Amino acid sequence: MRFAAGAGEALPVLLGTLLLGAALSFALTPLVRRLAHRLAIFDLPDLRRVNTSPVARGGGIAVAFASIAATIGFLIVNGGERGLHPPSTIGIPELTALLLGGALAALVGALDDYWQLRARWQLVGQLAVAGVAVLLGATPDVINNPLGGTISLEGPIGVVFAVVWILGMINSINFIDGLDGLSSGIGLIAALTLGLISLTVAVGPEGQPFVAALCFALAGALAGFLRWNFHPATIFAGTSGVMFIGYTLALVSILGSAKVAVALLVLGVPIIDTFWIIVRRIAARRSPFTPDRGHIHHRLLDLGLSHTQTVLLIYGVCGLLGFLALLLPAAGQVASFLLVLALSGLALFVVTRRATDRSRDAAKGR
Repeated sequence: MRFAAGAGEALPVLLGTLLLGAALSFALTPLVRRLAHRLAIFDLPDLRRVNTSPVARGGGIAVAFASIAATIGFLIVNGGERGLHPPSTIGIPELTALLLGGALAALVGALDDYWQLRARWQLVGQLAVAGVAVLLGATPDVINNPLGGTISLEGPIGVVFAVVWILGMINSINFIDGLDGLSSGIGLIAALTLGLISLTVAVGPEGQPFVAALCFALAGALAGFLRWNFHPATIFAGTSGVMFIGYTLALVSILGSAKVAVALLVLGVPIIDTFWIIVRRIAARRSPFTPDRGHIHHRLLDLGLSHTQTVLLIYGVCGLLGFLALLLPAAGQVASFLLVLALSGLALFVVTRRATDRSRDAAKGR
């Protein structure tokens, strides 16, 4: 990992953007929580959830507002010759897709937080926000080829890729959103990793500090929110948070020099968890969107880990994968992701068997 020459000069602006996002989110989350209590927007306990009492949901509204406001603040103060120049692939349409699409994603999620929409309507909303990104041109022209060179994604191929990528990122965050602070913490690690790699020569001789600022705005908003969302949480991100985090991470990873392999690796835990959950549910002839307690975090809890231990363990794995993403070239990132995919399948099998044995022994009164 080698930082670009202008990374140090961009640091004050980047830190200011991060701190602005964190301060806004920290201050706004209690207000959103109060509104959720007034409107009775709660996540109620059931057999699948781990919370034992009603918890306010919809905290993603605070995250979205803080992240968008920090981004706009950065864009306002970034004028002039000494400002951070955007890559040639990022213009007004792409920035509009990031901000307007993100706001729409949070709004669609907020509707689900309030009305508890069926899965099919959530999918319609996800397709709608992906459509906004595509219509505004936020699609990659090329992605790095792990074997060398680039892969062209022009025309319909790029559109299909963008839609699948956005939907995949949203649902990966959604599937992992099962414990206090889990999805927001993973999103924070991913945003910081994507921001840091945007400051290195891996994305170009001069780096892409402009893209790093977009990532740091999201990271700051998630950091401020995590103060209220970490165990024991007083508010959940809800679908509004899931939609916004997934959508924004999807866009910042394909804007500028596409960092798809980086995002795949640093978000390996939620992506792989989503993959194996879908495979298992389809194999059992159930809908891939049928909720259950089969996620990796549920399995770790069944093994006897505490709520906080489980979250911190997954943070650690994501942090390690993020560190590898910063060190490895594209080919190494993809190879590492495939290795993690295979190892996770084996680990899930072992964990599932052990959890089943513990349940059987408990039922026999041992």
